[in-house]
Amino acid sequence: MKLVRAYKTELAPDDAQLASLYSHAGAARFAYNWGLEWKSNVHLFNLLPHPKLKTPTAVDLHRELNRLKKTKLSWLYEVSKCALQEALRDLDTAFSNFFGRRAGPPNFKSRKRGAGSFTLTGGIKVRPGEVRLPRIGWVRLKERGYIPSRAHVNCVTVSERAKRWYVAVNVVVEERRKELTTPPGPVVGVDRGLNSLAVVSDGTVLENPRVLRRYERKLKHLQRNLSRKRKGSSNRRKANGALARLNMRVVNTRLDAIQKFTTMLAKTKPGARR
Repeated sequence: MKLVRAYKTELAPDDAQLASLYSHAGAARFAYNWGLEWKSNVHLFNLLPHPKLKTPTAVDLHRELNRLKKTKLSWLYEVSKCALQEALRDLDTAFSNFFGRRAGPPNFKSRKRGAGSFTLTGGIKVRPGEVRLPRIGWVRLKERGYIPSRAHVNCVTVSERAKRWYVAVNVVVEERRKELTTPPGPVVGVDRGLNSLAVVSDGTVLENPRVLRRYERKLKHLQRNLSRKRKGSSNRRKANGALARLNMRVVNTRLDAIQKFTTMLAKTKPGARR
């Protein structure tokens, strides 16, 4: 039985690879914003009493972008064309969701919210501790053996958060059907609370990590430091990065406690009910 799964882990790039990651993310963001402006202008023009224009698709936009790469946008040759193609396809999906009333209108992507992400396809390989990305090369992973090396890779999505880069590998794996086995142990109930994060009816208690209280003083210091920096300055960007890293530590600590608890429930409590 073939299953499609995604494995996300953190990258450990060197300086040259780090610069390439930022270049790819910037190119994908530029292609998305450029295509959004083009499609928005066409939609506004079609509202007027003029002959209607055909709304450009991702293929049309990429063809025009390739033409501009030979003149004004030659710097796009430094990145993989897949990053541009997938960004324009994401734009098509955003417009389809908007016109289908499944989401709001697409917005321009800003560098202020971080470097962003990009998607690559083709020529992707995985081996223990490394992943090969087109135009970037073999990038070391912080987790060894987490991504299956023999699986067929469909695509990868590389994203940045608080100056740390992550890769999500979409793979097709072959798995045999396994007979469902009931873990040992009685049926239990789980109650979420305030003082304790969760309490199981058999007496097991998940203590609240209270991470925010642990880092409250440091958070206040970093927030005060950020508010005193001039907008648009390099010192403000550094202060904002330090605050983002601490917030990410708080989130990761909370997720770690919850995931360990749910894993314990799945392995030892067959009928856990909330």
